[in-house]
Amino acid sequence: MNPTQTRKPGLPGAVTRRAVSLPEGGLVKVEEPPAGRSLPLLVQPAVEGVDLIAWAEDNRPWIDRRLLACGALLFRGFRIDALADFERFIRATSDRMAEYNEPATPRTQVGGALYTSTDFPPVQPIFMHNENSNTNSWPLKIYFFCVTPAATGGATPVADSRRVFQEIDAGLRQQFIDRRVMYVRNFGSGLGLPWQAVFHTDDPAAVDAYCGANGITTEWGSGDRLRIRYVRHGVGRHPMTRESVWFNHCALFHSSVLDPEIRAALREEFGEEDLPFNAFFGDGSPIPAAALEEIYRAYRKEMVATPWQQGDVLMLDNMLAAHGREPYSGERRIVVGMADPFDAAQMAALEPARLDA
Repeated sequence: MNPTQTRKPGLPGAVTRRAVSLPEGGLVKVEEPPAGRSLPLLVQPAVEGVDLIAWAEDNRPWIDRRLLACGALLFRGFRIDALADFERFIRATSDRMAEYNEPATPRTQVGGALYTSTDFPPVQPIFMHNENSNTNSWPLKIYFFCVTPAATGGATPVADSRRVFQEIDAGLRQQFIDRRVMYVRNFGSGLGLPWQAVFHTDDPAAVDAYCGANGITTEWGSGDRLRIRYVRHGVGRHPMTRESVWFNHCALFHSSVLDPEIRAALREEFGEEDLPFNAFFGDGSPIPAAALEEIYRAYRKEMVATPWQQGDVLMLDNMLAAHGREPYSGERRIVVGMADPFDAAQMAALEPARLDA
């Protein structure tokens, strides 16, 4: 068998996949990632009528091993027809589901701990990132379920965070380890989420209490405006593999990721200080343009995009694999679930002085 994987022209990575292997039970077949890539691993039924959830419950150790090795598993061709099935699959392959904390983008809760993917306009791409890598707590696993693929575009590209880390110059990596990253968010301009949605309260005192407990500085302005500043890690260390990973929101939050015309318009209206999102080194100094381009280059080199098919389930180790979104046309419905929360204090206990050694 020599199956092929189609991809958007211009994206890096070969299109052919390596030979099929049959894991425990012989009920599913596995196609290794495209040549020269480490992800995603494609898992399909080897015979008709395979119950993915029952198989997952029986083969959780195999799934865990392959996820740690690869970072991304794409389950395709199984009968996952309802959100309840998707949630059952998440519960079968994780220890507990997680909520979406300190959201950066608009989502709609569709039941339980399931959400729509980011509700941005179809023409707007979303750059590569690891979910909640800018916060003190994040899910170790994130899942995507394709209810309706877009007519064109709309892939969820993935990138190996270990390889992104290695692609970035060692000196720059060490700067992010030592200096960390400061994030600045502004609320109340009419752009992005209101602070009430991010902190799940309309009480400023409750916001101040939460932020104070989480190392976030608040600055209240007139007209319901709020600016927050906080410093977080620049690099992560995976709790199971103990590998160093590029794990921050610098590329997603920095103003340079915006389309130049949009960036110019926002700066003209709000100024650099009042942009909805921005990122700096931990001491507040600017991150040089050359450093940002190095980071963008590393992500783009490692990015792999596989077009969605209806019923696909993409399972990511959120520290080992970054993800994004391509622009699209037509109706597109992707539902997201998160699981196995982990926090910065737990990660700090794993970190040596120099992660790039």
